[in-house]
Amino acid sequence: MPATDMDARIVELMDREAIRDCLYLYCRGIDRADEATLRSAYWPDAIDNHGSYNGPIDGFVEWAKAVWAKGPRNIHAISNVLIEFQSPTTAHVESYFSALQRGAGGDGVVRQFALSGRYCDVFEKRADEWRVLERTVVFDWVEPQSVPEDSEEVRFGPRTPIGSNFPDDPVYHMGKRKAG
Repeated sequence: MPATDMDARIVELMDREAIRDCLYLYCRGIDRADEATLRSAYWPDAIDNHGSYNGPIDGFVEWAKAVWAKGPRNIHAISNVLIEFQSPTTAHVESYFSALQRGAGGDGVVRQFALSGRYCDVFEKRADEWRVLERTVVFDWVEPQSVPEDSEEVRFGPRTPIGSNFPDDPVYHMGKRKAG
């Protein structure tokens, strides 16, 4: 294989990994109520069609912050990532998500759901960085669940630490050893 073909394949592999990392950063940002990390997954001129919110990324972040203020519990997992390059700087990306969400709605009632669907994204590469330019969330499964009656401390028992929001979650303290 000529060196130029190998170089192109290496660039494509690096681009694929950068896109996957961006998807994972989105999950961290939305689940840990980390505005900076959430924003880092999108270009400033991005559009997000997210079901209950459709519009510019700044509005989506404000919508997310209003949800975070109600103290929800979220966890998102990404799988089945299919990346189709349209050009060296544009990719169409379909990724499956599974999410568990619990929180108060606009009426103050706490609800819990298991959700599955797909992120149908247009990614764009600018200055060697890949981010979402357009997102459409496709919902394939929504299942209401019973909200647990016991507190997290009772349910989790000795299983600590319990996940929390930025900056308190243990992910933000990796590499910072605690004495004793």
